Amino acid sequence: MSLSTDRDKLPAADTPTLYKQIRLDIERRILTGEWPPGHRIPFEHQLMTRYGCSRMTVSKALSELAQADLIERRRRAGTFVRRPKFLSAVLTIPDIRAEITALGRSYGYQLIRCSRRAANAADRARLGVRKTGKVIAISCRHSADGVPFAIEDRLIDLDAVPEAARADFAIEPPGTWLLHHVPWTEAEHSISAIVADEETATALDIAIGAPCLVIDRHTWRSARTLTAVRLVYPGESHKLVARFKGG
Repeated sequence: MSLSTDRDKLPAADTPTLYKQIRLDIERRILTGEWPPGHRIPFEHQLMTRYGCSRMTVSKALSELAQADLIERRRRAGTFVRRPKFLSAVLTIPDIRAEITALGRSYGYQLIRCSRRAANAADRARLGVRKTGKVIAISCRHSADGVPFAIEDRLIDLDAVPEAARADFAIEPPGTWLLHHVPWTEAEHSISAIVADEETATALDIAIGAPCLVIDRHTWRSARTLTAVRLVYPGESHKLVARFKGG
């Protein structure tokens, strides 16, 4: 991993301002795109060799970059250029595919599991119905520029949305399909936070125990439940925004 050529090396001796020069050098590489979001920053011992300074000097420079939200330091994994936070509205039902492409990013979709089954007690409780026939259970992953954006776990009540039986969710994300084919009259969002277990961490490419943002949503049409979905986002790269006016 090459940092620079010999001609742009910084002074070799520790000085009170050397950490600032190190910080500015790394900051320049980030802001110019030389080191893009997700790029691993060289390890501290590599930076010490490159700049000819102590670990304390390197650590101070990295600490200031972390405070400025330009990098993130992950225990045992290393230091990385921080990815920008994604914003989602919570007073609407967003189309994740459209949300990502509107940001000028490349959208990716992976269907993990899709099955049709007779609704069990857990399915009925999740949908908030006393009885129903069959459901479609879907697990999938959305990505932006090849980086996991969210994982989705969804139930669709086939009694309420029979046309979903003919949809190809291997190709089209269920949320996108529903928004374009199924009108709804009411929705509810429940927002919470969890720490990633092993399965979630693997799916989102984050550390076990990392914070995650969770949105549980139900949608209805004329008091009939259509779908229940849980969306899990990496907490460090996502936040919710609501803007509204008083009466």
